[in-house]
Amino acid sequence: MTLETMPFSKALNAGLRKAMEDDPRVLMMGEDIGKLGGVFRITEHLQRDFGEKRVLDTPLAESGIVGTAIGLAMGGFRPVCEIQFDGFVFPAFDQITTQLAKITNRHEGAVSMPIVIRIPYGGHIGAVEHHQESPETYFAHTPGLRVVSPSTPNDAYWMIQEAIVSNDPIIFLEPKSKYWQKGEVDLELSAAPLHSSRVVRTGTDVTLVGHGAMVTTLLQAAALAESEGTSCEVIDVRSLSPVDYGPILDSVRKTGHMVYAQEAPSFNSLGGEIAATVMERAFYALEAPVLRVSGYDAPFPPAKLEGTFLPDADRILEAVDRSLAY
Repeated sequence: MTLETMPFSKALNAGLRKAMEDDPRVLMMGEDIGKLGGVFRITEHLQRDFGEKRVLDTPLAESGIVGTAIGLAMGGFRPVCEIQFDGFVFPAFDQITTQLAKITNRHEGAVSMPIVIRIPYGGHIGAVEHHQESPETYFAHTPGLRVVSPSTPNDAYWMIQEAIVSNDPIIFLEPKSKYWQKGEVDLELSAAPLHSSRVVRTGTDVTLVGHGAMVTTLLQAAALAESEGTSCEVIDVRSLSPVDYGPILDSVRKTGHMVYAQEAPSFNSLGGEIAATVMERAFYALEAPVLRVSGYDAPFPPAKLEGTFLPDADRILEAVDRSLAY
């Protein structure tokens, strides 16, 4: 085991570098990702070390970025596209959902689309409109796309590499508020397969489930609950499509209670889908309904109000108390 402590952003950079070293067909595309290294410096020094033909600064045209990547994938390359901020992905939405997601099926499996689309998403950075969205449901709802989101530096390092070697198109959601979080990265062994959920804290009373930046908040809530005598198990979903339900169902059958937390609004959300599935498949193990804690069903507010909009440990603990009160 070779462990190295690094921020989430550097773990992503190291993972991208390793993927480029391992396969000359891997190339990067995006706005300001070359000389600047991206607005979050995720691609820092990659153009310097691999050249302008493999790390391409593109025009400000998300539809053009994804459309070009589709053509490159058809030509045998493995493009990795960076969307600068979550709210900027929608000009490329048509390319992603009506072309990229469907081409392999359209050709009966004869044409693969090994494309990764990296999207920084979520709040907690005090940004302006279109810079703090949570668009995961749009993509998880689209057949033909795989959607993943790491929550730790170790997962960031391994999951980006595993996404790049996949022959399916993958939406790679990066919780931007975690870019500066430091953690240990095992440079020799992945913690879990790409499309798997993982128990990150064991407990016996309530199952807390979430993805991305919300995993940290769930762990904070679990620590506070423990001080009050309640044992919470925390599960990081990691893969939003497909969802690995095994660890979630095993935990719910043990605890009898579940709370799902997410930054996205509640209506028609990933949390709602997972809650419904758990209630279908583990109904007789549940001692209370699955509860959800989420952002509100409203546009993301100005930065000064994001603390009210985004779920925190107190809102999660309130849901834990309601679940145990049934």
